[in-house]
Amino acid sequence: MTAAPPDPQVARLRRLVRVWDEAVRVPGTRFAVGLDALVGLVPGFGDALGALVAGSVLLAALRAGVPSPVAARMLLNIALDASAGAIPIAGDLFDAGFRANARNVSLLEQWLADPARTARGSRVALGAVAIGALALVAVVAVAAVWIARAAWRVVAP
Repeated sequence: MTAAPPDPQVARLRRLVRVWDEAVRVPGTRFAVGLDALVGLVPGFGDALGALVAGSVLLAALRAGVPSPVAARMLLNIALDASAGAIPIAGDLFDAGFRANARNVSLLEQWLADPARTARGSRVALGAVAIGALALVAVVAVAAVWIARAAWRVVAP
């Protein structure tokens, strides 16, 4: 049985991601950087261009028909990349390592190869993120109550 030929849209996205995330290999390492690392250093412009690239990958996936859980997982990758990327210098380092676009193209390829498994895995990942977010909110709420009680004891003897 021969493998199906690669989807031309996915091949185009893979080339875009290679230039954007992996264009130049850092000598002596397996680590590579692309245009994202360079344009990300320009405040505003780099973020806008990054959003355009990320949006094109997500739009292509939606046009291909990815289900909601896979699209939501892609959007989560983009949101995490954009949120962390907004932090000066540390965000640029995070961008170089996280590579949301490469993750999203891989998700699209996985979905094309095995739609049910990828959708199921995306639902599990989104569920884990939701549980983690709820746990974080609970921890922050408990810490806020603890701090408020401690402050009250200091103010009102």
